[in-house]
Amino acid sequence: MKIRSVIENYLQELSSVRRYSKHTIRNYSKDLSRFVNYCSDHSKENINDISEKFVKSFLMKLNDEDLDKVSISRILSSLRGLFKYAFQQDILSSNPAAYIKNPKLNRKLPEIISIKTILEVFQKAEEEEQEKAYLIKAIFELLYGCSLRVSELCSLNRIDFEDKDQILRVLGKGNKVRIVPVGNKSVEVINEYLKNNPTGKISDPLLRTPTGNRLYSEFVYRVVNKYLSKVTELKKKSPHILRHSSATHMLDNGADLRAVKEILGHENLSTTQIYTHVSIERLKTTYKKSHPKS
Repeated sequence: MKIRSVIENYLQELSSVRRYSKHTIRNYSKDLSRFVNYCSDHSKENINDISEKFVKSFLMKLNDEDLDKVSISRILSSLRGLFKYAFQQDILSSNPAAYIKNPKLNRKLPEIISIKTILEVFQKAEEEEQEKAYLIKAIFELLYGCSLRVSELCSLNRIDFEDKDQILRVLGKGNKVRIVPVGNKSVEVINEYLKNNPTGKISDPLLRTPTGNRLYSEFVYRVVNKYLSKVTELKKKSPHILRHSSATHMLDNGADLRAVKEILGHENLSTTQIYTHVSIERLKTTYKKSHPKS
């Protein structure tokens, strides 16, 4: 079977059956297109012609192109998913990428911002016209206060927010729903936004763009980048830095690691543990700056 046809069917399943976000589908498509181009260069059009050795040669080429190890690991993960799908559909008799190990990563600790910086963002938002300020504050409050991913923020509906119980139903990766607690300040900010932007139906988006449409990732990125640029010199100013900061601040203040894992919606505890390293590094920095014996 043509590898392009298998990829089309695979992406369709991710979208319609597994309900992956458009952003995730776009990334999978980009990674797999890169592999298809490599296959075309080597006259391999059928997925049955792909061997483990050939997949390794593709990864070696990526390495020779000085692609970073994180990107290579992500592309390999996309290939594993594709070949696993082909195996489950009886297109392949085995998964040629199943036993290929990820390259060893020198994992960088995620950058974070301080609570003071978050408050400064709110002050900058107050300088805008009131309608715009409500939306900016709600976006930052949900991304930071509830540790959400951008895709999770964009998919929120009015029915997902319960102010009395102070909870949020979040549709996370793999179409999994989790319950996230909402703090008093976050409830106040969200209710302030909803009071001035009432929804017609419970199925309507919780937050909307100024034109009344559902939030989308590019819009959220622009808002976050714009207002973080006003208050911090950090190079990376993506919405994910708010999620990183939220997790780190919870651990700094004594939160249980497993509880933080559930709030973030991580599948494995090892993914959450990166934030313990951030907290330890912050402690070391504080110690070196302030302790007389340092």
